Amino acid sequence: MSPQVAGFLRTLAPEPRRELRAALRALAEGHGNVLELEHPLDGFCRLRVGRYRIVFHYAENGRVIRCDFAERRKLVYELFADLIRGE
Repeated sequence: MSPQVAGFLRTLAPEPRRELRAALRALAEGHGNVLELEHPLDGFCRLRVGRYRIVFHYAENGRVIRCDFAERRKLVYELFADLIRGE
């Protein structure tokens, strides 16, 4: 989990934080509302948890899940695209 994701989780109220943590545990077991993202975020997936999104990618031949970025749905894709472009 990236420092951004961990920091984002800490800013949330207790209930959304519990929901996101439960969704991350389920993701590790192969469950969750997951969608592969399209250009310019090729190679990344998103986990949908209510109004929140976690952007992640599979590493080490799919055996490891790297959570890269988390934010509210309205902001997540634009902010993450800017981040990976280095803006």
